[in-house]
Amino acid sequence: MKQLSLLLIFYFGMLHMSRSQTDLDTDSISFEQQRERVNNLLEKRSRRFGEFDNSLRQKTGVFGIFKRKKDMQKSIDILREIVLSDNAILLETKKLLYIKGNESDKNENLAAAYDKQLSGYMHTVMKLQTENEKLRNQIDNIEARQRNSHIIILVLTITVLALCVAFYLRLKQHKHQNLTQE
Repeated sequence: MKQLSLLLIFYFGMLHMSRSQTDLDTDSISFEQQRERVNNLLEKRSRRFGEFDNSLRQKTGVFGIFKRKKDMQKSIDILREIVLSDNAILLETKKLLYIKGNESDKNENLAAAYDKQLSGYMHTVMKLQTENEKLRNQIDNIEARQRNSHIIILVLTITVLALCVAFYLRLKQHKHQNLTQE
């Protein structure tokens, strides 16, 4: 009985843990996807910054000595794209941190829930062990009373038999005396 209850407790605990592990896997996948987005944006920004650096060096003006307005506008446009990319990186990084924070919070909550469940299971096991011990004591008491009852019955049976034998011998002796007197 005790082993069956422990087995059931263990089974339900594992069932709950597998369900929670699926939630953790989903969170990990979304975290990895978000991290990949941030890395792609950083790579794109790095390329755009290289283009910006090249555009600063380009001088298509008179004899390649001066920058034209078009060159400067191209550099400004690239720089604008870099700033927009930085904003996107910040937003995506914020989302990444949010996911990581939520994942961390979920892990903490899950750990607390597991601790609570484990404490509950331990309490249940201790309660079952206490109840089992109590029942064993009751069985021992009943068996002790039954042994005492058996001993009393045996003593009474022997006493009754002894009295019967004594009565029979007395009766036989009394008959024998009556026969000898006659």
